[in-house]
Amino acid sequence: MTAESTTGKSKPYVRNKTVRVHNDGSMRSVVDAGEFGTFVTDEPVQHGGGGTGPSPLQTVLGALCGCEAVTFHRTAAEMGFSYGSIDFEASFSLDIRGRQGDRSVTPYFQKVRVRATVTTEEPEHRLREVVEETEARCPVFNLVSAASVDLDVTWVRAAP
Repeated sequence: MTAESTTGKSKPYVRNKTVRVHNDGSMRSVVDAGEFGTFVTDEPVQHGGGGTGPSPLQTVLGALCGCEAVTFHRTAAEMGFSYGSIDFEASFSLDIRGRQGDRSVTPYFQKVRVRATVTTEEPEHRLREVVEETEARCPVFNLVSAASVDLDVTWVRAAP
């Protein structure tokens, strides 16, 4: 949704969201997402955490898949593309030396691999059209991509 100015260009339509996070001096943080409740991030016990929730990096990966799903849904509706569901499987790899203080090593994802399986009767070429537009619009996809992460998202069509 955009507003047109007198020059024909769309005006910014800015939306702001806030979360509040409390960390108790450990690796565990409680994220308060306001009207959507709270969730916990933590590290696994074997990495010094309490194992009470997904790691922050797992939540980023989940946010990537969730954002792709939302963007796909909106784009598919606009393009008249019918589908039943999307299942994501995602993984990441990183060199932990960056998190340990080696500044010559990137501290975030080196590789992210996602496989998105779309259940649809639509033909393959229509899926490709929706995917192309989805990836152009998806904020988290573009955030990860702009960080020069080796990002590979494979979209697969599955018959119902």
